[in-house]
Amino acid sequence: MIENRVEVVQRNLESFLSEATGPGQGSTKKTLGPDDPIRPGTSLTAGVALNIFHDQLLSRWLDVVARELKARGESFYTISSAGHEQNAILGTLLRLTDPCLLHYRSGGFMMARSRQAGVDPVLDTLLSLCVATDDPASGGRHKVWGSRAMWVPPQTSTIASHLPKAMGMAFGLGRRRRLPEFCDLPSDALVYCSFGDASTGHASALSGINSARYAFRRGNPMPLLFVCEDNRVGISVEKPRRWISDSFSGLSQLDYTLADGAIDDIWDTAEKAIVRCRQIGRPVFLRMPTVRLWGHAGSDVETTYHTLDQIEAVEAGDPLLANARRLIELGAAQPRQLLSLFHETAERVRSVAEDVVQRPKLTSLSTIVSPLAPYDEPRVRKAASATADGPRREDHFGGRLPEHAKAPPKRALASHINSALHDEMLRRPEIVAFGEDVAKKGGVYYVTTGLQASFGTARVFDTLLDETTILGVAQGCAQIGLLPIPEIQYLAYLHNAIDQLRGEASSLSFFSNAQFTNPMVLRIASFGYQRGFGGHFHNDNAIGALREIPGIVLAVPSRGDDAARMLRGCVALAAECGRVVCFLEPIALYHEKDLYQEGDRGWLSDYPKPGSCLLPGEVGVYHEDHHDLLIVSYANGLRLSLRAARRLAEQGIKARVLDLRWLNPLPFAAIERHAADCGRVLVADECRATGAGVADAIVAHLAEQGFAGTLRSVRSADCFVPLGPAAHLVLLSEDQIFEAATAMS
Repeated sequence: MIENRVEVVQRNLESFLSEATGPGQGSTKKTLGPDDPIRPGTSLTAGVALNIFHDQLLSRWLDVVARELKARGESFYTISSAGHEQNAILGTLLRLTDPCLLHYRSGGFMMARSRQAGVDPVLDTLLSLCVATDDPASGGRHKVWGSRAMWVPPQTSTIASHLPKAMGMAFGLGRRRRLPEFCDLPSDALVYCSFGDASTGHASALSGINSARYAFRRGNPMPLLFVCEDNRVGISVEKPRRWISDSFSGLSQLDYTLADGAIDDIWDTAEKAIVRCRQIGRPVFLRMPTVRLWGHAGSDVETTYHTLDQIEAVEAGDPLLANARRLIELGAAQPRQLLSLFHETAERVRSVAEDVVQRPKLTSLSTIVSPLAPYDEPRVRKAASATADGPRREDHFGGRLPEHAKAPPKRALASHINSALHDEMLRRPEIVAFGEDVAKKGGVYYVTTGLQASFGTARVFDTLLDETTILGVAQGCAQIGLLPIPEIQYLAYLHNAIDQLRGEASSLSFFSNAQFTNPMVLRIASFGYQRGFGGHFHNDNAIGALREIPGIVLAVPSRGDDAARMLRGCVALAAECGRVVCFLEPIALYHEKDLYQEGDRGWLSDYPKPGSCLLPGEVGVYHEDHHDLLIVSYANGLRLSLRAARRLAEQGIKARVLDLRWLNPLPFAAIERHAADCGRVLVADECRATGAGVADAIVAHLAEQGFAGTLRSVRSADCFVPLGPAAHLVLLSEDQIFEAATAMS
């Protein structure tokens, strides 16, 4: 059975240490002192080498005990670091002020980093393995490598999804000289990002590596150390020899380094790579060959795809065996010393495990979800209501404030968002705005016009055409103290990179028990109804993939004045509570002027004075004195509903119109209140009918709450949006709203 290989590997190491003699039988070589270099020409001392070996033993025995506990039903994670323990060398060499985004086989690394921090890694790891509530990493929510004190943000298990945000973090650090101080990391900090060789085939990995090279080529410092732990197999799928070197050794703007050989050889290579990355600010790709012992995880039966001979050949490459031989050969340790350490480590890990299995686990839903969506409404409102210095603001706007008291010019949605962005960036120096075409051009729809001219290239910049990179930059910059406002050019483009929101950004607070956050306000040009332009990729009417993400906030303004006040609230929510906010801007309403008829300018509005804001739950209500019918809508649907309501009034039907404004969390309290007042509810949802919008959630909620009135919804067809006039046959129309409302009355 493959499970027995755990015992075989440990027995191999124990047998070697029991039978080994000192350096070269009969040698008179003395044992090195702890401060002596392990050999001439290296900075690795005997004492540090012995510590590394001890850290590797700790990692190994934790992996063994994890499987023992799993067999007893007392632990819940068996993806081990066995065979990858040489990463303890890097954990020793790096500083505690170097942020580290880790591969899940990073046990050795974390043992060594914990030694630096004076933390007990045995207790912490076992608490995580047994999902105890006092697990310092996630509070018992998952087995993750993470620590606030050691600058290790927890990573999910999604393959390679942490590389883009590691790039973003290095990008943010590299801009420190051009931006105000925003975190307590030193100026020469670097970002460490480790991953398995199989991960390099994933689009997220290639995106992160490519964008790091691109940023460096554009003149941005990129202190990023990529470490590929290469065991040449992804579960059962093997790669050709030299695949990693063939793929990455010849790339421009990327220093490729091989760290192989004995413990001292790896130390020397890694030390040089770290110094080069730190001093030059250039991305470095360090390949470290490893072996993978015991299969992918405890449930993986390795004999189904590897022969016993193959398994034994891998076991012969056990790095702990190799390191023990080297330490003994060079006189850095005696066999008995290492054997004692072997047994003492096993005893300690098992002893701590017996205590940890008794620790309490999560037992309440409220505790589990507490870090998912923190919200301090008074604090957020206070922050959103703050204003920039008056004279400075007046000077910024050239003496023509957007809300000028004498003759405030009524403007469209895009203009108000632009003014609000100027205001927020003026009073919050930590804000950075970026995306494709955001800076020089001012956005495809000119929403970000003038931002780069006003705030400079350090705070407003263009990215390459890659949504994964945009969201990676946002996460990385946010984690080191900036407040990103990235832009995704079209809603349909978000799906290329949505895992960066779902699997990474929105889960960070949850998996770190609120110790780490990556606040951002993600602006997305959204929805349909563009005139003379479009097709599916520019008229995407589906937000279901966003609504299902736990903890995310979806804000959808319809009018310009609402957009400015909502944006202020969103920025404050991100800044004060660490939240991820998506600000969905209806493309078709960016420059819309009219409401009922051409030239009436009914969709224009005055810019609301700074200090006025809107927060989640605060809805818009039109015709509040009407009680015959409640029409619930948002975005383009709001304008269509208001037009339909006017026609209904001509038929003697007085319809109240509710603008949701917030699609996650939905403002159910306001919906219930107005529904009870009107008795009939029509939900006008411009998104596709099946699972793409909010109509199903609203109707279901009202029904479950016992609403006794009439319920109905109208939605767009379950179809991609075609090009040209045919789009109007697919999208929700004013006529559909009017006809459905008439039928309900």
